[in-house]
Amino acid sequence: MKFFHLSDLHIGKQLHRYNLKEDQQVILKEVITYAKELRPDAIVIAGDIYDKSVPSAEAVNVFDEFLTDLSEITPEIPILIISGNHDSPDRLKYASEILKRHHIYLAGNVPERPEEHIEKVTLHDAYGEVDFYLLPFMKPAYVKNIFVDGTPETYSDAVKEIIKREKIDYKDKRNVLVSHQFYVGEKAESSETCDSEVFSVGGIDNVDIGSVKEFDYVALGHLHGAQCIGKPEIRYCGTLLKYSVSESTQNKSLTVVTLKAKGEKPEIENYPLHPLRDVRKKKGTLDEIIKEAQETEKDDYISITLTDEIDPYKPKEQLERIFSHILEIRVDNQRTRTKLKEMDEELVMKDPFTSFAEFYKEMQGREMNGEEETIMKEIFDKAKGVE
Repeated sequence: MKFFHLSDLHIGKQLHRYNLKEDQQVILKEVITYAKELRPDAIVIAGDIYDKSVPSAEAVNVFDEFLTDLSEITPEIPILIISGNHDSPDRLKYASEILKRHHIYLAGNVPERPEEHIEKVTLHDAYGEVDFYLLPFMKPAYVKNIFVDGTPETYSDAVKEIIKREKIDYKDKRNVLVSHQFYVGEKAESSETCDSEVFSVGGIDNVDIGSVKEFDYVALGHLHGAQCIGKPEIRYCGTLLKYSVSESTQNKSLTVVTLKAKGEKPEIENYPLHPLRDVRKKKGTLDEIIKEAQETEKDDYISITLTDEIDPYKPKEQLERIFSHILEIRVDNQRTRTKLKEMDEELVMKDPFTSFAEFYKEMQGREMNGEEETIMKEIFDKAKGVE
């Protein structure tokens, strides 16, 4: 069974001040072209369809066009979709029962009551059945009404318990999990993350792969860089487009998975994608950047870092004559590095009381009076163990 593994479309997203509608339409049309050429048995989208929980009408229309074009391919290709942390589960699953008749399966919510279960879609190929389990983005609180013995306290436990209650036959059947979480290896190996992703402080949203490693393939969404976690079959496909400057060095591609007989390793292929505009970083003096500019990159999204020691004449205006989509212009020279160093030293040298006094003045618009200073000094002395 061959299927496309997509995730994190983030339809409606802007890159700095630029609307990415045209870029997203172009890349989604390339996915449709691949679907017509490769004829997959299914298309899986592992969450974050939209960039906002309340998407604009423009974003909804872009996704509607994509689904419509896919549904017109014959024979019909089943489309399996879950919600991500950027999506509104209720909005995403709108008209899901009607769409199911056209083999479009939308899972917006995780099970919330004891009688509910993870939505399962069973497809068939020459080797028999393949069960796809659609597990949308979840937090422990989402499943609090399911477990009578108490709500799982961690994300990892919540995922583990919600899957465990499905009593999945891992021995004889082929099973695919579609999930949108921040998975980590059993030894908490670090994953490659990007500036365009948001995570909880301290890794409280981490999910151990131990609860999903028995699946024949785990189609993940959430991380924007393509990567496997623990083993090749537990995989983030990454985004179709670059959504931040930190992704400029990534090679985006379409992930195509082919499941074989039970017990055989799936075949995983990556097909190249051709965005309307690339995202690039350039660093050097103003003259160097202008002289080295290539005609093929002048319409790309460009992040520029100038290293001139003497401020050049109207750099923004000069650069805008060359590049049509400048994301940002930074300065990195001896003067700015010295200034940053001095700021760091100032921050390190300040004692807690002085820092609080400055914060108080900024918030209240006045200095602390004598009584307030005495109270705060007592608090800081006590915190330091001074009697």
